[in-house]
Amino acid sequence: MKAIPLCLLLAAAGVMSAGAVQADEALAKAKNCLACHATDKKVVGPSYKDVAKKYTAKDEAMLAEKVIKGSKGVWGPVPMPPNATVTPDEANKLVKWILSMK
Repeated sequence: MKAIPLCLLLAAAGVMSAGAVQADEALAKAKNCLACHATDKKVVGPSYKDVAKKYTAKDEAMLAEKVIKGSKGVWGPVPMPPNATVTPDEANKLVKWILSMK
């Protein structure tokens, strides 16, 4: 009898995590991140999967700061411009989403 509620709980957790992924992708679109990045191929900047391969959860704060303040020289000569419209909370959500693409 307890197996049914557990199955429902696991199904609900799956739906909620899928919703979070969609929400973070929507946030990336809303903040214009996908103009220069794609999940699986280099556009102007590196793919999110390449970023996820290079960094770990220990780098989240540094990456969130780069999302807001920009960066240059890490992935080549083209700088990533600052994105002042991204809040620290949004930057953290974006970074967690990107790093989940391992």
